[in-house]
Amino acid sequence: MLQKEFHIKSYCHIKNQSLSVNGEILFMDQAEEFPVFIKNTYKFLNTDYSKFFKMDNLSKLAFLAADVLLKNENLDEFENNIALIFSNRASSLDTDRKHQASIENTDEYFPSPAVFVYTLPNICLGEISIKHKLYSENSFFIFDRFNAEHLQLYANSLLRNEKAEKVLCGWIDFDENSYEAFLYLVENEGEIEHNTEEINRLYNTL
Repeated sequence: MLQKEFHIKSYCHIKNQSLSVNGEILFMDQAEEFPVFIKNTYKFLNTDYSKFFKMDNLSKLAFLAADVLLKNENLDEFENNIALIFSNRASSLDTDRKHQASIENTDEYFPSPAVFVYTLPNICLGEISIKHKLYSENSFFIFDRFNAEHLQLYANSLLRNEKAEKVLCGWIDFDENSYEAFLYLVENEGEIEHNTEEINRLYNTL
């Protein structure tokens, strides 16, 4: 019995001071510092989510990459069966450093709950799920490098076993102003077959 094939409906990149969707650059900015760039991207996309400004850098990156794809999905306002499978190399190291700095000096010991809450990389999945009412499975994996095979196998398994109607997959990495986001949406329909060759090709497009 042949296994059902799934397809990539859309994809996006955020890196090198630019945002692209399906290979087309939507926004470019001259700001070299990530906080300025991501704020300008947020404004360009007309995103309306006040909690965005309280997020850490990793969550801001993941949130906007997901939002630019999901806002075109005509999602239900109550519940949506879209799984999230994210990965990166640096985990939440950028925020971990900030938290460590706040506790290592005993004379100025002042840990911030607002920072501490983001010392896990999967917190960004919760931010996305809250905004888009996602109630399906979500996972965040740490790899040495982008792992297309893992994303492909896991996403296809969720879809074949009807654990989700769609799966948003990808790579969200942030470390000391070095950032890269690549997300893609998998479902039954689409022009691009969901296999490791195509995933790697899209990842390396820009």
